[in-house]
Amino acid sequence: MKKLLPLALVATLFGCAQTENNQVTYQKPNYETYITQGQTFPITQFTNAQGELVALAEDKRKLVLLFATWCSDSQRFVKQLMASPLIADPDLQIIAIGREENAQSLVNFSEKFATNFTMVADPNRQIYSQFANAGVPRIILLDNQNRVVSTLIGEAPNTIEKVLW
Repeated sequence: MKKLLPLALVATLFGCAQTENNQVTYQKPNYETYITQGQTFPITQFTNAQGELVALAEDKRKLVLLFATWCSDSQRFVKQLMASPLIADPDLQIIAIGREENAQSLVNFSEKFATNFTMVADPNRQIYSQFANAGVPRIILLDNQNRVVSTLIGEAPNTIEKVLW
């Protein structure tokens, strides 16, 4: 039992930097973000979990969430997002991209957390890998012209406060 306690502590400290199926390593990943403030977001449309094409709105700000359904930090951020005034903002489009998730896992997550925003499956990290190397949730805020306003790693309990803009 005493041998398992340090391992459990190390696993907890790594947050959601690993994938669900990967084993925990003893070196924290070097978080890299591949898109910076002022850059234009390179994707203009997605296919949602229902198989429908969803375009980035031309007249709205956007919150792009890169997350994993199994990640406690991602779950906390979604709960905070759903309780925030952002969820009812008619001038904000929210798109959540499930890293290593399939459409059914996103539908299940959406039902469980009562979300009302677009969910996009990214089973092979094809989308995620354009923006980061490790860590979820990742939040990318875009202006009306799809330029990056800021990027955040949402592992802190109060990340939603940084998003309210």
